[in-house]
Amino acid sequence: MQSDSLLHVANFSTLFVCMVLKFPQIFVLMRAKSTSGVSLNSLLLELVGFIVFVTYQMYYDYPPPTYLEYPILIAQDVILLLLILHYNGSLQQSLVYALVFVGGWRLLTVEKWIIDLAMSLCTFISAASKFAQLQCLWRSKDGGQVSALSWAMATYTCMARIYTTTVTTGDTQVLVRFIVMTLLNMWVLLTVLYYQKHSGRSKKED
Repeated sequence: MQSDSLLHVANFSTLFVCMVLKFPQIFVLMRAKSTSGVSLNSLLLELVGFIVFVTYQMYYDYPPPTYLEYPILIAQDVILLLLILHYNGSLQQSLVYALVFVGGWRLLTVEKWIIDLAMSLCTFISAASKFAQLQCLWRSKDGGQVSALSWAMATYTCMARIYTTTVTTGDTQVLVRFIVMTLLNMWVLLTVLYYQKHSGRSKKED
């Protein structure tokens, strides 16, 4: 009974956090009107990872509470993508991205082996998105336009999903993905906090 209660708490807290997870980042971008330190490649890879993951879960009829947050995250990532393209002056590319993502999503379920292969690559895709963000931070040395709160919430949701996956489906591929994502999200979070701290110190000195 206690295990069931903990599972419900983990599922619903994850869903609640994911409903607002990208909002801090969206608000930071809208306020700054700049994408410095925010990686477009990271966002695109994250979207690919999310689409593959949620499609895999639906294809194999996994319990909806274990992946319900992903459509919400995809919608928020689309808003972020449009904002980044807008502030980079390349909003016209949004139609191309839309066609590629929709076409790719339809292709995933054409054959069973395609979705299985995509899922086996999903962890690498999602990990690549985190490294792209880290690379962008290392290059710009500016975490001012990156929301530490969003990355902290992302870390929590992945930790919660390690537990829910363990007690529900036990899918090894999914479990490994969440462990890797937890570690990488934490790395990005610490990097953002480091650059924000040093940026604030530099401004005080000036």
